[in-house]
Amino acid sequence: MSAALVIKGIRKTFGGLVALDDVSLALKQDLMTILIGPNGSGKTTLINCITGFYQPDQGKVLLFGKDITGWPPYKVYDAGLVRTFQIPMPFQKLTVLENLLTAYRGNPGESFFKALSRRSWISQEKKATEKAFDFLRLLSIDHLWDSPATQLSGGQMKLLEAGRALMSGAKIILMDEPAAGIYPKLAHDVFNKLKEIKEKLGVCFLVIEHRLELILPYVDYAYAMANGKIISEGKPEDVLNTPVVIKSYLGG
Repeated sequence: MSAALVIKGIRKTFGGLVALDDVSLALKQDLMTILIGPNGSGKTTLINCITGFYQPDQGKVLLFGKDITGWPPYKVYDAGLVRTFQIPMPFQKLTVLENLLTAYRGNPGESFFKALSRRSWISQEKKATEKAFDFLRLLSIDHLWDSPATQLSGGQMKLLEAGRALMSGAKIILMDEPAAGIYPKLAHDVFNKLKEIKEKLGVCFLVIEHRLELILPYVDYAYAMANGKIISEGKPEDVLNTPVVIKSYLGG
């Protein structure tokens, strides 16, 4: 199975602090991968380097074989590598459907001149709306299509974030703690939907998550970090039972 995203020897420092020290990993296509580690291990810094929010001091980021190291966030996003955040950030004054439509690419109606001619963009607008409803149905939030985003539950907001990523044409989605702040049952609903997206659409996921008891049944591969380094990788159950991983969580 080919690698969709390859990280080679990433190093990132902040003054005298080494946040990432020669980090390498590969995300296989069509898999859901989890990245675990105690607070301060470097997980979010790594995501920031991958997505262009930080520039790595050394190393490479390869997206489907193309070197995207140092690309700005908007260019990484345009290439199909999309991240979501621990705290969802929908457009609060827009409906659920409108939130998805904001992520649609290449709508001619957004052009200043073409917007004046309804005939030039109406078919594309219809296509975008149909696509949005397809994703809303997949995520089981289509019944909320005309609800303001502020009325969604925490779990529904996490699904809305995933829907916007899909609407943008994401091939890889990096998710930062999708289970944070939501009840276990809702967390399972979210993870079930992410698994369905992976299986039906072939989207690759890298998930940072601390609530391991909730996510482990859904992931295919795991990486563990500590002190800015990858300390273990493999099947999730094997990684969790690795002595160095246990020590990094429990100390001693």
